[in-house]
Amino acid sequence: MLAEKTRYRIEGMDCASCAMKIETAVRRVDGVADVAVSVTAGTMTVQHNGADLPLVERRVAGLGYGIAPLAAAAPSGHAHAHTHGPGCDHGHAHHHEHDHAAHAAPPPAAGSMAAQPATSGHDHAHLALDGPWWKSGKARLTLLCGAALAVAYGLGHFFPRLDPWIFIAALLIGLVPIARRAVMAGLSGTPFSIETLMTIAAIGAVIIGASEEAAAVVFLFLVGELLEGVAAGRARSSIRALTALVPKTARLVEGGATREVPAESLRIGDVILVRPGERLPADGQVMDGAGTVNEAPVTGESAPVAKQAGDAVFAGTVNGEAALTIRATTAPSDNTIARVVRLVEEAQESKAPTERFIDRFARWYTPLVVVVAALVAVLPPLVFGAAWDEWIYKGLALLLIGCPCALVISTPAAIAAGLAVGARRGLLIKGGAVLEALRTINAVAFDKTGTLTEGKPAVTDLVAFTGDEAGLLARAAALEAGSTHPLATAILAQAAAHGLAIPPVQAAAALGGEGVSGTVDGVALFLGSPKAASARATLSADQEATIGALNAAGKTVAVLVADGRAQGLIALRDEPRADAQAGLDALKAEGIRTLMLTGDNERTAQAIGAALDIEVRAGLMPADKQRIVNELQREGLRVAKVGDGINDAPALAAATVGIAMGGGTDVALETADAAVLHGRVGDVAGMIALSRATMRNIHQNITLALGLKAVFVVTTLAGITGLWPAILADTGATVLVTANALRLLGRRSA
Repeated sequence: MLAEKTRYRIEGMDCASCAMKIETAVRRVDGVADVAVSVTAGTMTVQHNGADLPLVERRVAGLGYGIAPLAAAAPSGHAHAHTHGPGCDHGHAHHHEHDHAAHAAPPPAAGSMAAQPATSGHDHAHLALDGPWWKSGKARLTLLCGAALAVAYGLGHFFPRLDPWIFIAALLIGLVPIARRAVMAGLSGTPFSIETLMTIAAIGAVIIGASEEAAAVVFLFLVGELLEGVAAGRARSSIRALTALVPKTARLVEGGATREVPAESLRIGDVILVRPGERLPADGQVMDGAGTVNEAPVTGESAPVAKQAGDAVFAGTVNGEAALTIRATTAPSDNTIARVVRLVEEAQESKAPTERFIDRFARWYTPLVVVVAALVAVLPPLVFGAAWDEWIYKGLALLLIGCPCALVISTPAAIAAGLAVGARRGLLIKGGAVLEALRTINAVAFDKTGTLTEGKPAVTDLVAFTGDEAGLLARAAALEAGSTHPLATAILAQAAAHGLAIPPVQAAAALGGEGVSGTVDGVALFLGSPKAASARATLSADQEATIGALNAAGKTVAVLVADGRAQGLIALRDEPRADAQAGLDALKAEGIRTLMLTGDNERTAQAIGAALDIEVRAGLMPADKQRIVNELQREGLRVAKVGDGINDAPALAAATVGIAMGGGTDVALETADAAVLHGRVGDVAGMIALSRATMRNIHQNITLALGLKAVFVVTTLAGITGLWPAILADTGATVLVTANALRLLGRRSA
């Protein structure tokens, strides 16, 4: 039976322990096969076989979180995913989306917060931070608790005998919601949550007569949670901000008239008018008009891209100087930006190896902390006759210090920030495991055509035997006018670039396997291969040598014959991308081996390889590329394969990381682990650099989380610090770790 996949928007998550509680609770529902929760994306994906979805919603709502199902995405192809490394499950995961229409009102668009969370009989302590933080329910509870604490201090001066009871009353305002969440978490399978530790510590402090400190600790805990929520909201909005790029309305053209309609109502095939300076409301194809489009918001490409009839354009990009009429090619829920947001949110749900290890560690770590705290509270008084109040107090402080929140959030916060900053720069990475694997890459194998090269021929040489180069090019363009052959397109483009007037041609004819012929200004012309040209005109030894040298450089040569004499020749080649050399040099500077795997002929491949100074393997079938990737891996190399994501599918699947090169909707994400949206070779090095920066950030976070705890454990046992600093060691460390992870969002270069 195929597993169904249902996605939800979860409101109010602000730390990794939230995600762990939700995951544990949902896994206990019969029929649930797998659960993936992302704090930073605010999403949950449930894979199930006929599970009771209303029960899933009630379990999550019972923990104090808002929940609403997300719209199912339009199918985008056959899902294929592969992972690497010990313990990974190699293979295919097949599933289908479940629209969950029976369980909710119409869901919000992907990438937007659920407007109406599922309701239950419980009061939600966790609320979404869609608006200003001070308007959230969590902020109101924190402010109320703080005000109660201030009032308690004031009343305590006037009624000193009632001081403990006054502070207990102030304490209960914040502690009751915390205790309720602790009970619900325990019933859902998470007995050792931060709320449980907080509740035990507060009640214990009241018992030993430290009610004033207990009230202050509860308030500081709520402040810490609020700060965590604000930080998590910033991380979440970094990727969702992409959805704001798509305009809310569109100009729909119907029957010659134009009217304004909501962009979300557009359908495939609708004709849309986009005026200069406006953002495009949908992915589409240009029907009429020509101009430039600024694709920087979507692809990060700084230079405006020229567009004309037949070219693809993307939602969220900015039209330039001319009005464009486009035909929508995707539904609003499946345009480029929606796909990017959806892919990044799904990627944030998949856990990196480091994160999985930390999660497993935390499941043992928290119960161990409770045991150690209990031993610290009990053993010194029993064994050494120490004062009970003093050591119970220290044990309670250890409970708070031992909370694993900062440690658990250290990895997902950095991973989410890394994925978001990559997406903003056109680098799509399918999950933390891939982002972590990129750091280890020490060999990159590139496809040639369309990856290292432009993927289309361009005129490289004009050699006039008689007359000038302009005349040679104009006559050749005249013969090729109207042809859609790639070589003809290159010649016409070169003539247009030189601003040449193309003369009219008479009696034009295509000669199969040889070339084209016609008459221009009364002169009989032929343009074709050197072999076909030599049958129509005599080529000198020097001309033959020139042709041979150009062929040796991997170029295709076309000879122009005029009235039985060779007028000149035009050489064409699929040239390297403008940034290919710099991109390869950046990889080599990091000690990464580069090589080119291509199905092209040896001569052409070697010519490109020599120009780029890269190791070449030519004449390869797809299976050969896969074999070479496997051979490199057996040599101990961690290999990234970069290609178009379709023809190179076997090699992409075999590589440690498969990276698809392409733009817009052709990124072939179904076959690759990652994609470079705007096809810059240098972005491969950028992707690896981003991975390394993210892993450095994770190591800093883990050191910060554990280091702070170690310091406060020592100072607590030494009697230097008490409950107040203990809660700061927990929530303070969590906020610091999250803030450190958010530094990745400020990276200027991916």
